[in-house]
Formats: sequence, structure tokens, C-alpha cells
Amino acid sequence: MANTKRVLFERRRRRVRNRLRKVADGRPRMSVHRSLKNISVQVIDDARGRTLAAASTLEPGLGLVGKNNVEAAARIGAAIAERARAAGVEEVYLDRGGYLFHGKIKALADAARAGGLKF
Repeated sequence: MANTKRVLFERRRRRVRNRLRKVADGRPRMSVHRSLKNISVQVIDDARGRTLAAASTLEPGLGLVGKNNVEAAARIGAAIAERARAAGVEEVYLDRGGYLFHGKIKALADAARAGGLKF
């Protein structure tokens, strides 16, 4: 039986998250979600189950509503770095989900690193 794209994506996502849990060392998780029209990212404290900071192209204040390209991902990365540092978070680990570290995800990560987040 052939695996569907969704099954393979879920398998990749679980594999990435389980590997990251082993090296988390108490750091919050920066989780990325990408859809066809938007991109969003959250900094989550898994120990308490709380979202510490979030940024998305759905926010009208960022002026990126409905955009899902590399430039939008870079602006979201800069915004999440600023918000996470305001919340007192300096180090995170990147949970890219089942997405490849390429294109939009890489642009978001590079912008977050440039904004002062360490991972």
C-alpha cells in the first residue's frame, strides 16, 4: 500500500519532534506552521503548556495578510524574535514540523537568529 503525502508528512513531523524533545534541555519550542496562504510561528513552553509569543501573516498590523513567500517569512521571523525577547526568551529550539529546512522555513529561521534568538 502506498503512503499518502499526508501520512509521510505526519511521520516526518513526529520524527522531528521526538528528536528535538531529547535535546530540548528545558528550552521553549519555536513551532512553525505553513499553509498555502499564510505562515505562523509560536514559541511554546511545553513544560507549562503555554504559548509565550506568536506571530503570523494573519495579523493585520504586520501588513502581510494572505502572503506566504520568503519575504513574508523573513518578516515573521524578525517579529517572533522581537516578541520572544520581550517575553524573556533568549534560547529556543526550532520545531520545523514536517517541513524541509529550505526556502520559507530557512528564511524565517535566519531572520529569527538575526533578531537575537539562539537555536
